[in-house]
Amino acid sequence: MAANAEHIGILLEKLLAGEIGKDDFLREATRKTAPYIPVEDFARIDIDRGRRTGVPEFIYAPGKTVEQIAAIAARMIDAGIRNILATRVEESVFRQLSRTFPDAVYHPLSRLAVINPQARESLAGNIGIVTAGTSDLPVAEEADIACTILGSRTTRIADIGIACLARTLDAVPVIETMNVVICVAGMEATLPSVLAGLVRVPIIAVPTSVGYGVNTGGFNALLSVLGSCAPGIVAVNIDNGIGAAAAAHRINLLAEQR
Repeated sequence: MAANAEHIGILLEKLLAGEIGKDDFLREATRKTAPYIPVEDFARIDIDRGRRTGVPEFIYAPGKTVEQIAAIAARMIDAGIRNILATRVEESVFRQLSRTFPDAVYHPLSRLAVINPQARESLAGNIGIVTAGTSDLPVAEEADIACTILGSRTTRIADIGIACLARTLDAVPVIETMNVVICVAGMEATLPSVLAGLVRVPIIAVPTSVGYGVNTGGFNALLSVLGSCAPGIVAVNIDNGIGAAAAAHRINLLAEQR
């Protein structure tokens, strides 16, 4: 495959700045490259994923050393990738990463790090991100930030669980204006079912590991959304705000193209 658009953009900037000549630009722009970049002996970065699917590769931090995360991020930056999202990053790990990437941004609630951050010029559509409770906010923030990084506008509505049905119903008029809704809920995770029975907006349920006893670990919430009697709900894995964001962003873009 040919060099990707981001890489060509970087080459063009170097050409205009006089850092490379015309021959170098043409050679590099037309050079056939693999869709991935090897990083030493521990990683192969899928640099083409953003073009191919609309969602670039993220860095899942657990199980990786700080040096591995930094090396992967550095190669992604070299490939012209911006707003690199590293997930489940502990604060101590980020402190070390920030020595290499001083402009990186950390979100402690969701444990997300954004490396090589760049402001998005425009955001598309609107994704609703709702939580059943305040304790679900870490997962909701993970989804929220990921959606924004990908290029979708978001509206967050927190703590509208059905233990007080009035607050659920009060949020419906706003929810009905969204292209898609990410619904984050722990315990018995009833909120996705209730919303699916009230609005025509697609509902992506994110069961969380919030709760006591049988709710611990999120399996009760997962089984609840999978076994819902309200048709039209789709579910991602427990605490998987990233997966929900990737799906919601794709739906949002398709809705905006109509």
